[in-house]
Amino acid sequence: MQIDKLRGKELDQLFNAILSLKDLEECYRFFDDLCTVNEIQSLAQRLEVARMLREGNTYHKIETQTGASTATISRVKRCLNYGNDAYEMALERLKKEENEE
Repeated sequence: MQIDKLRGKELDQLFNAILSLKDLEECYRFFDDLCTVNEIQSLAQRLEVARMLREGNTYHKIETQTGASTATISRVKRCLNYGNDAYEMALERLKKEENEE
């Protein structure tokens, strides 16, 4: 598994720090300190691309609505099809939270 190559003390620390955040405001503050605006927007864009692909949208529609390149869309699609199912897991949980609100 490719993810095993990432594992290590520093990454565990980062993920534990993220998991310790209590709400959206803390996330905004932490990620503002951690990443550039472009990095944060790129991560958010990839999640939206995954959501739109999952819903069956075309590359053209996704590109138009998100501004993502076809290379980014293809990468996300490859992860949806052959990855660790993390996009699917996250999107399912987000959908569940939205339905509970």
